[in-house]
Amino acid sequence: MDALCGSGELGSKFWDSNLSLHTDNPDFTPCFQNSLLAWVPCVYLWAALPCYLFYLRRHHQGYIVLSHLSRFKTALGVLLWCVSWADLFYSFHGLVHGWAPAPVFFVTPLVVGVTMLLATLLIQYERLQGVRSSGVLIIFWFLCVVCGIIPFRSKILSALTQGKISDPFRFTTFYIYFALVLSALILSCFREKPPFFSPKNIDPNPCPEAGAGFLSRLSFWWFTKLAILGYRRPLEERDLWSLNKEDRSQMVMQRLLEEWKKQQDQAARRQAAEASRKKLSSEGEVLLEGRPRAQEPSFLRALMATFSTSFLLSMGFKLIQDLLSFINPQLLSILIRFISNPTAPTWWGFLVAGLMFVCSVMQTLILHQYYHCIFVMGLRFRTGIIGVIYRKALVITNSVKRESTVGEIVNLMSVDAQRFMDVVPFINLLWSAPLQIILAVYFLWQNLGPSVLAGVALMILLIPLNGAVAVKMRAFQVEQMKFKDSRIKLMSEILGGIKVLKLYAWEPSFLKQVEGIRQDELRLMRQVAYLHAISTFIWVCTPFLVTLTTLGVYVSVDKNNVLDAEKAFVSVSLFNILKIPLNMLPQLISNLAQTSVSLKRIQHFLSQDELDPQCVERKTITPGYAVIIHNGTFTWAQDLPPTLHSLDIQVPKGALVAVVGPVGCGKSSLLSALLGEMEKLEGKVYMKGSVAYVPQQAWIQNCTLQENVLFGQTLDPKRYQKALEACALLADLEVLPGGDQTEIGEKPWRTKRMRGY
Repeated sequence: MDALCGSGELGSKFWDSNLSLHTDNPDFTPCFQNSLLAWVPCVYLWAALPCYLFYLRRHHQGYIVLSHLSRFKTALGVLLWCVSWADLFYSFHGLVHGWAPAPVFFVTPLVVGVTMLLATLLIQYERLQGVRSSGVLIIFWFLCVVCGIIPFRSKILSALTQGKISDPFRFTTFYIYFALVLSALILSCFREKPPFFSPKNIDPNPCPEAGAGFLSRLSFWWFTKLAILGYRRPLEERDLWSLNKEDRSQMVMQRLLEEWKKQQDQAARRQAAEASRKKLSSEGEVLLEGRPRAQEPSFLRALMATFSTSFLLSMGFKLIQDLLSFINPQLLSILIRFISNPTAPTWWGFLVAGLMFVCSVMQTLILHQYYHCIFVMGLRFRTGIIGVIYRKALVITNSVKRESTVGEIVNLMSVDAQRFMDVVPFINLLWSAPLQIILAVYFLWQNLGPSVLAGVALMILLIPLNGAVAVKMRAFQVEQMKFKDSRIKLMSEILGGIKVLKLYAWEPSFLKQVEGIRQDELRLMRQVAYLHAISTFIWVCTPFLVTLTTLGVYVSVDKNNVLDAEKAFVSVSLFNILKIPLNMLPQLISNLAQTSVSLKRIQHFLSQDELDPQCVERKTITPGYAVIIHNGTFTWAQDLPPTLHSLDIQVPKGALVAVVGPVGCGKSSLLSALLGEMEKLEGKVYMKGSVAYVPQQAWIQNCTLQENVLFGQTLDPKRYQKALEACALLADLEVLPGGDQTEIGEKPWRTKRMRGY
């Protein structure tokens, strides 16, 4: 580096300790300022460019019209490029006239000029991709300003000391450069207008996070308005924002469903390959190899593939936060040594204290971004799992419905899906906790020497004990979920036949059954709570025992080992960092044990057989007919005898058909066969277009009559009025006290008509 900075009047060394450290008026050498400080922002932008371009290509949102803000940003970038190239041409001018500038005066303007040109092009590319606020460029301009503050001060002090400006041209261009990058930083903090071809947002109360700028997202300023409103008055439902597009169930469930389909296809290919291998193998080889395990699709892999981007982002935040947490103990050690050294310059203390403050602020910002990312990901986990289970419940065969009761499916969507949401905030501890423990032990070794092995040995001895507790908790969890399924199933049957129970006064008998199952469930929950309390008590005591053991061994093994202020405070600081992963481990172990049970239950349910969507053909049908069944034989399950035999039905287009017959003759079965809900053994079924089906079971939402008719859609007054007239509801509205705003509930009146909107 010294060769790069040259020699002579304009040359200098790259580093000078006497100038930078051992002085009351510190400063960096001109070589250091012109090389490393100028290159840091450039290295950052070029390093972030590939990942950022990949992100922009994957998240195109339409282009933004060229605004005055964009013009000013571009003009500043072009001016910065011109200033850098002016410095470069000035160096060539000096070379031509025999001044022989140092190589750094050629390299730095070239690097900075190319980087400024890149930043200018990136501004326009972001505009074309619909980026309203660029975090990458805000950080770049911020680094340019921070790295320019030191030369800003240094050049002024040098001019005051010498009484003149040694290099007026570069002095002038630098301050023009600094003013331009400061202006660019200020302008980059403002948001652009929405993209030109962005979809029109008809949501009356959209979430402001989607349109928030980089600084607003970093500081959660977009949430301030709702917090102030909640301080002034109690929040109501209309005050809450709608979900972001990427957090809605239709988006999350569709992505998870696609990944689950991929896992099913891979499992099917593996099974086909295994079957072909068995056919090619001899009988003796098959017997020697034994029976192969069934290849099941992995729901865990589908989850990780769906949410891999969010998971990697949370890992990045967690890694940076963990590394930053170990900087403050080292700065604390430096600060204590500074206090112990009366000859040290005063500015050392201010510098270390300032670095500790900046480190804490950075740690806080990144930690809260991590929490926001990980809790949103947990919500998406739960949303996607519930949606996939609900979609599966609509298409399972009737034989599966006999095995999987309504109570079990409800448990899957409520309890088991919640397990995943609970474990996601702790999932990064699988790698973060070992990393923090290893780093803490490493720094403690440097501080206390081999005495730290006593604390490590104590932690290792406690691992098998907690492992045994986790295995036992998992076994109890499996048994508890079985009791829960039985209780929910029994309660569903009781509620379904509550009239019969009341008529025959069977309430005490069924109450005893429910209470018996609940007592067994409470017994297991009590045992799980005891085990969890034991595990938590052990891990809560572990940091104190590790600290006591390590410091006790350190003092007792050698009389020369003295706990001075530096060793004591730094060690306690590191032990406090070590306490966090050790306290979180029991919660992680408990959640993982429960989630593993839920994962197997969900995976087993999603792997069940589905109805064949191709059993009813809708694309090809004889002209003039709406429904055709040719020699159709249908059954409710493969192990049951056929319910409908050799049906031949032809329904002309536009015909009104009524199926009449006694109870149990197969009228509902015929409708189910037309809908594809029965298993077709033979024959063909043709239907033209889509089907509107009104079931016999009445069901309405517990809300207003208008909301039941709209069924989640936006109100269109004309269409709404036509729906009321078509369903003959106008006469009913006159009778109701509140009209279409009357609150209605689970009542069997006019449910079939309300499906017409």
